[in-house]
Amino acid sequence: MMAAAKSGPAMKSSRKSAKRRTRGTSAAAVRDAEQFLLPTYKRQPLVFTHGRGCYVFDSRGKKYLDFLGGIAVNALGHAHPRIVKVVRRESARAIHFSNLFHHAFQGPLARKLAEWSGLDRVFFANSGTEAVEGALKLSRLYARTDSDVPGVPARKHRILAMTNSFHGRTYGAVSATSTEKYRLPFAPLVPGIDFVRFNDVDDLASKFDDTVCAVLLETIQGEGGIYAITETFWNAARSLTSKHGALLIADEIQCGLGRTGRYFAYQQYSGKPDIVLVAKPLAAGLPLGAILTSQSVADRVSPGLHGTTFGGGPLACATALEFLNVIDDERLLENIRARGDELRDGLAALAGKFPFIREIRGEGLMLGVELTVDGAPFVQQALLRGLLINCTHDFTLRFLPPFIVTRAQVRQFLRQMETIFLTTPQKAAASQPANSAASTRAALVAAR
Repeated sequence: MMAAAKSGPAMKSSRKSAKRRTRGTSAAAVRDAEQFLLPTYKRQPLVFTHGRGCYVFDSRGKKYLDFLGGIAVNALGHAHPRIVKVVRRESARAIHFSNLFHHAFQGPLARKLAEWSGLDRVFFANSGTEAVEGALKLSRLYARTDSDVPGVPARKHRILAMTNSFHGRTYGAVSATSTEKYRLPFAPLVPGIDFVRFNDVDDLASKFDDTVCAVLLETIQGEGGIYAITETFWNAARSLTSKHGALLIADEIQCGLGRTGRYFAYQQYSGKPDIVLVAKPLAAGLPLGAILTSQSVADRVSPGLHGTTFGGGPLACATALEFLNVIDDERLLENIRARGDELRDGLAALAGKFPFIREIRGEGLMLGVELTVDGAPFVQQALLRGLLINCTHDFTLRFLPPFIVTRAQVRQFLRQMETIFLTTPQKAAASQPANSAASTRAALVAAR
């Protein structure tokens, strides 16, 4: 005989017991993390358990509107039904083979990325920083000539990166990242990388000569505070690299794959880059990065010069292909542009009410609000009120909601932000934000 279903007080008691068990498990998870993990992050003292759409939930059942999106990773939100379906199907078939063999998804995914970008060839890695590393290698490989002595730096080997940049935590990527607090502890760094003042055409021209093999830039600096490359600077970089036989590398790890309302942020300019780097949302939360490049660069590559164990496996590639298809099928670029316009208009209205809002920057669903006061207290107050955002470079609140965000959720966010701005005590900043992204600032940078 089947047991009778619980009801009334018994059911309430069962739910309370389940909540206590969940809280106990979560507390143990936090204790283990504090004892056994390297202390590389300053984590909030809560445990997320699951997500649905544009919301996440913690172990106490509290609901949060997610305007951080896993730092631009969860572009389709959480538990998108098409992504869940593909992950379930393919994880039951094969998670990994190796790059010694073909599988059904890597080639079609590369084709789709080539069509979106206008480039020709793709290499899959596991992360954004690995994509940066591969691009640095490709730029020096491309520049090397038959007259260069193997094992000795080629005459054409210098890489020009930007001030206020962030390209990752691995050795080459951090060498191309300008913020000193991330670079200096690991000196000596990779030689041959120099920095150009961001958006300063004269500084770029003064540092460019025939020894330069590449210019590396973020089309929109994300961790640096949401600063976009100007069209004038982009055109100058494209012209100089073409003239001197160097490569233009666009790091679109945060701003690419639809975030701005275009497939890629560089597509607002007339000249294509030679290499584009993507990662973050590519596999909808699974680790996957990619290098997209031209045929002329690909022609310099032969088997064994670069590789990866895990990059481009069947599960990640199948999921990434579905992610790109969802963007097209659900016409999400239109939603990104429309919701982005609503966000900017709403934030502009808030700027009229709160004089400590200094500037609003960004495009699509990649927006930053620079303050004249410390931004960290606003992030903390937002968390208490069930809203996920973050602060970068001390003064800039960064908003990276999922591409599926609705008009109602934008309105909810704006109402919450108004309350947060009204109720959060303003902490006087030790120094005011500079007028230009070219200045050095202390950074609160999220790891790639």
